[in-house]
Amino acid sequence: MPYLSGNFAPIDQIQTLKPCSFTGTLPYELSGGEYVRNGSNPVTNEDVGRDAHWFDGDGMLSGVSFRRLENGRIQPEFVNQYILTDLFLSSQANPRLRLPILPSIATLVNPLSTLLTVMLRIWRTILLVILSHLPGSQQVIKRISVANTALLFHDGRALATCESGPPMRISLPSLDTIGWYNGHHSEGEVEQSKEPGFGGVGLFSFFREFTTAHPKIDPLTKELFLFHSTFVPPYVTYSIIASDHQSGSKPGLSLTTSQPNKPVPGISSAKMMHDFGVTRTHTIIMDLPLSLDPLNLAKNKPVVAYDPVGRSRFGIFPRYEPEHVQWFETNACCIFHVANSWNSTPSKVEAEHTQTETVNLLVCRLTSASLVFSAGDVAAPAPIHDIPPEQKEEEQCRLYYYEFLLDESLKTNVIRHQWALAAIGFEFPSLRDTAAMTSARYIYGCSSGDSTFGAALGRAAKITHLVKIDALTLIERGKVNPPQQIKGCVDIRIMSEVESSNDPNDAIKVFKMPEGWYAQESRFVPRSSGTGEDDGWLLSYVFDESQLGEDGECLPDAKSELWIIDAKTMSDIVARVDLPQRVPYGLHGSWFSEQDVLSQRPFEKKRSMASIYLSKGKGQHSQSKAWRTWMAVRAGVESYLA
Repeated sequence: MPYLSGNFAPIDQIQTLKPCSFTGTLPYELSGGEYVRNGSNPVTNEDVGRDAHWFDGDGMLSGVSFRRLENGRIQPEFVNQYILTDLFLSSQANPRLRLPILPSIATLVNPLSTLLTVMLRIWRTILLVILSHLPGSQQVIKRISVANTALLFHDGRALATCESGPPMRISLPSLDTIGWYNGHHSEGEVEQSKEPGFGGVGLFSFFREFTTAHPKIDPLTKELFLFHSTFVPPYVTYSIIASDHQSGSKPGLSLTTSQPNKPVPGISSAKMMHDFGVTRTHTIIMDLPLSLDPLNLAKNKPVVAYDPVGRSRFGIFPRYEPEHVQWFETNACCIFHVANSWNSTPSKVEAEHTQTETVNLLVCRLTSASLVFSAGDVAAPAPIHDIPPEQKEEEQCRLYYYEFLLDESLKTNVIRHQWALAAIGFEFPSLRDTAAMTSARYIYGCSSGDSTFGAALGRAAKITHLVKIDALTLIERGKVNPPQQIKGCVDIRIMSEVESSNDPNDAIKVFKMPEGWYAQESRFVPRSSGTGEDDGWLLSYVFDESQLGEDGECLPDAKSELWIIDAKTMSDIVARVDLPQRVPYGLHGSWFSEQDVLSQRPFEKKRSMASIYLSKGKGQHSQSKAWRTWMAVRAGVESYLA
């Protein structure tokens, strides 16, 4: 299984803050901050022949804190910790388990999985969750999130995210787990609100807690925007969380109260929704033909299914009024990551013909769902219906531009532009945080060279290039000479042609990894005295695969590094931090500034491994015959389900 081997393989050691050596010059702007990356690291991993998927696994955080020393110098320190979710603690409390509690996504997407197999996996999970609530449990499973996807900082809290539950608060710089965040407070905090949190109340509140892995934060108002995709109508709800804790928001801009759990009308079934867009005035929800619905089993379809002849729908509404959503339709595609979204008014030339405001959206667009399947080492199913020639597209994942006209006078909603900015593969986008929700010029991302990124990534392709794209230049070029709608591309060069360019003003610049070295998603840190949007550094964990043995597995002493790269030139490594252990190839990271670290909300307690043993030996009944009989029955059930 590619995602359980090499540097994708999980590690079994955790590390408290440990000083690291480095070469080069650490930028002053890193002082007091911390770079942290989230990712999947399955703790229950004894059955090597099991189904496994890159998106499975317990969340593990890997961070480098840049401690400020009294003499003005900087001491980098490495730390990695498991996120102590209910599932992780329950797995640790049950040594009988050889398979993770949750069914693998690979099982759910595999068209060869029988209905019986999938149902048994789902019922196994349900029974283990129920069992955790019965006497004798050392850890109750209240939420099924593994919190293994992304990170953000909002209103004095560092939060780890995943679609199958609410965010989990962590502490900086130690990366200790504090508790689940419900939109008002997190477990372990001093102040506890009695208001219902994400999901509200009622029979289906558990599902409506499911929160996107990629919430958005307005750099001006500091508001937090989230959506919740569920298996029950109305399928998508939408929340806005105001900031009131040392937010730095401009007076009069931020909400005075939060707005949780507002339904988004117009979505008719459960979908796999990973990301969305937010501008200064509007929000964009993406209803793509990629379903995530247990009811698919009744239709003889996998729980996760993609319809290549279906329609991609984009719902756009004023950011505080989801009930006023407008839906725009176009060809089928998959989108997991949004690079940026913003509003614009007509140019001088366009103003002669229209006064219509537009919403712009930059995404990483895949032309198929191959990543979903191949990330679990599963062959993508053949389409049930033939794809019409006009809808067929080559397999690729590119940085892609949409422009939506917000004109209610039109009989149909119009997507005025929809084409790729560049032909090279592009995923894991990021930008300067302060430029989000505006017409940011530079978008950073990752590529695997000349290979087809979308399908190759699923087969454990590795990141060979960090990419910087001047999005505004390519958008303007595309509007002057529009490429073919949907299938077209502004810059048609392949990666080798981009690499050979000597143009200092090239709209695409790449940092190529040395032979045998591979990167991970990068994050931008701005220079405090910089004048340009791209004046700063990219931080990325990297790994030298010469540390793999003949069997393709990592040697016991294999180590990773953190590279700090000049984001303006995309050519200079300004510093390299030597880490005490390797960091497996993972998902999304975040930069937490010194101000973030210092402005964290206080908390009274945090989660710990010791908590799973607190129930041992409690109560007089523990020595009774009835209790021993129950525990024997329980042990038998656990062994059967293990």
